Amino acid sequence: MGERLPTDGAIALRAWREADADELAECLDGDEEIARWLDRIPQPYTVADALDFLCRTGEATFAVVDAGGGGVLGGIGIRWNDEGDVAEIGYWARREARGRGVTTRALRLAVGLAFEQGAARVQLRADVENLPSRRVAEKAGFTAEGVLREAHWNPRLGRRQSWVMYSVLPGELRS
Repeated sequence: MGERLPTDGAIALRAWREADADELAECLDGDEEIARWLDRIPQPYTVADALDFLCRTGEATFAVVDAGGGGVLGGIGIRWNDEGDVAEIGYWARREARGRGVTTRALRLAVGLAFEQGAARVQLRADVENLPSRRVAEKAGFTAEGVLREAHWNPRLGRRQSWVMYSVLPGELRS
């Protein structure tokens, strides 16, 4: 591809590859935390699900990888509004990568990429009860703007989810 690989020296973002299907399925299949908060990720999660995801378009999705060894640590995606000036980010980390700052680092890289591509605003949503995801946003410098009350029915939780809306504007990203 020849594209610059966004990296901070410890982790990097790169395009997903078809060869990642087995590892992607390994990361997502049966992970209770991912299944709990991200109900649109099928469970069980199979290699066929991974291949289907890898073939979809409409969102810029990246593997979060160890900059040294290249192993998949998680995933992050950027979805643009119709005007192309607001980017919304979603993320997950595999079980073994949690609690190490990996997702915060990946979020900073993805936000930098979104700003380089012309975003006037980057936003994300996290369930009010998903404290780890909320901490990631706050550590990266996002501001909590308010709560989208009962915005989504999550059948796995058996309840409607309320999401905290976070945003960051150019110049506000923490390093």
